Amino acid sequence: MRLWVCIALLSTVLCASAERPGIAQGIRRAGEFVWDAVGGAKDMLRAYLDMREANYIGADKYFHARGNYDAARRGPGGAWAAQVIRWPFLLPHSDAREAFQSRGSGRGAEDSRLDQEANVWGRNGGDPNRYRPQGLPSKY
Repeated sequence: MRLWVCIALLSTVLCASAERPGIAQGIRRAGEFVWDAVGGAKDMLRAYLDMREANYIGADKYFHARGNYDAARRGPGGAWAAQVIRWPFLLPHSDAREAFQSRGSGRGAEDSRLDQEANVWGRNGGDPNRYRPQGLPSKY
């Protein structure tokens, strides 16, 4: 009887310790995702602040593409942040932000559509310089 109890306990301990690396690896991956998401949010904030600082007519598409590109390059968490965070208004969904802009800012639906195109271009790994206007200082 004692032999069977010892075998059962040993089996339980071995099974539990065999599954532990999977749990630890899952926790590590979750931590990396969160770290990437925070970094992606910082990338998008940096692009937004650079856009405001540059105050350069016609450069908004470039900064949209650059923020999404930098965030998405960080990994799955950064790509998630680029998908979820919408600047400059930080509304949770791009359609809501673009609807607000097209009604409230007077820039129109066509400009909002082009902003979305630049967002998707950058998020999918496209070179943000496609939208870079002539004369934008090299600092950006």
